Amino acid sequence: MEMTEDKLLKLEEVLEQTKTEWIRLDANRSLLKEQLQNKEKELAEYRQSAEVYEKARILLQQSAEYAREQAKQQMETLVSNALQYVFGPLFSFVIEIEEQGNKAVAEFYVVSEYEGIKVKTRPQDSRGGGVVDIVTLALRIALLETVQPKLNGALLLDEPGKHVSDEYVHLLYDFLKSLSSMFDRQVIMITHNHHLAESADQAYQVEIQDGISEVAILDRP
Repeated sequence: MEMTEDKLLKLEEVLEQTKTEWIRLDANRSLLKEQLQNKEKELAEYRQSAEVYEKARILLQQSAEYAREQAKQQMETLVSNALQYVFGPLFSFVIEIEEQGNKAVAEFYVVSEYEGIKVKTRPQDSRGGGVVDIVTLALRIALLETVQPKLNGALLLDEPGKHVSDEYVHLLYDFLKSLSSMFDRQVIMITHNHHLAESADQAYQVEIQDGISEVAILDRP
C-alpha cells in the first residue's frame, strides 16, 4: 500500500512538472506566433514600399529624356516637400539616374544634414521607419500625378505613417490636408492612430461585436 502511494505521489509530481513544461512551451509558442505575425506584417510593408519604388523606376526608365527629367523633378520636389513638412528643413529626396547601356537606372536617396554635414542614405536605411512611410506615401502621390493619362479619384491610404512617431503625426495630418487641397483629391484612410482619426473631416469607428462589424461616427474633441 505504501509503495502504491509513493508511485502515486511520483506520478503526480511528474504530471505537475509536465503541466509546467507545457505551460512554458505554450507561452513560447504564443510568443513565436506573435513574432511571426509581426515579421509577416513588416515583410508586407516592405514589399509594398518596394513595389512603389519599382513603379517609379519603371516610369523613369520608360520615359523619353525630357519627360524623364520632368518626372524626376516632380518626384524629387514632392517627396522633399513631404519630408521637410513632417521632419523639418534638413531633409530632401534625390533621384540619381545612370545610363547603363540603353537603359536608365534610377536610385532613390534621402539626404539629411547634421551639423553642416550632409548624409545620403537609401530611404530604408534612414532614420526610423517613419521616413520610409513618408517617402512611400509621397512617391505614390507623385506617380498618380505624373502618369499619363492621369488617374483621377480619391487617394486611398491604409495606415499612413504607421511608423511616424507621435511628435510628428500632426504634421503628417497637415501634409495630407495640403495634398488634398493641392491636387483636389479626397483622402480616405484606414488608421489606428487616434490623432489622425480625430483630425479628419469625418471619421468612423469600426468595432467587431460577436463577429459583426459595428460602425459609429467617431466623437471628436
